Amino acid sequence: MTSDSERIVGLYQRHAAAWDALRSPGSLFEKPWLDKFAALIPPGGSILDLGCGAGLPISGYLLRQGRAVTGIDSSPQLIKLCFDRFPGQEWIVADMRTLDLSRQFDGIIAWDSFFHLNHEDQRQMFPVFARHARPGAALMFTSGGQHGEAIAEFEGDPLYHGSLDPEEYATLLDQIGFAVVEYVHEDPTCGRHTIWLARNRSEPGIASPSSSFEVRRGDIG
Repeated sequence: MTSDSERIVGLYQRHAAAWDALRSPGSLFEKPWLDKFAALIPPGGSILDLGCGAGLPISGYLLRQGRAVTGIDSSPQLIKLCFDRFPGQEWIVADMRTLDLSRQFDGIIAWDSFFHLNHEDQRQMFPVFARHARPGAALMFTSGGQHGEAIAEFEGDPLYHGSLDPEEYATLLDQIGFAVVEYVHEDPTCGRHTIWLARNRSEPGIASPSSSFEVRRGDIG
């Protein structure tokens, strides 16, 4: 039997137009976090956008900041919209879980995409992050706030979300050589998203994290 997490690919293909209308055009509430992410990437640097959707608003914003974007999405229809909007960039139909582009990037982002994977698939994504990250590369992704699963709905179809515990995410990042730069639980300034920003510490001068990581909870203060 196909699980709700496995149905995500078909959901975004069937409802590509509805999703695009929802997000493009739209208010860029993610901008403060995208600016923090971009600040860790050199001018003209390369970004891998995992689950890029139709390219708006996130990939488009990063392109306007002078970065080169390679977008990955499992929906051919969404990737077609990316090509139509940004023909000078690289857009690839692929499953992020098995991705191996044989090259590395200055930044990797998985905003509201990685959290559609089930728990084990999320764990297996960390080696994917590592093999596509240059020394000093930035990594940003959204997750749930605690271990669990939740089913929302989009256009009448079940929309799966999964999350590991924050401590497990921190451990997985450490294991692939990333230091947590910032973590905010349910940021009230960003639609209650839980956000991770990390950096590949193989770059000289980037400190290794301590045994704990700093948590800024959006529901405090």
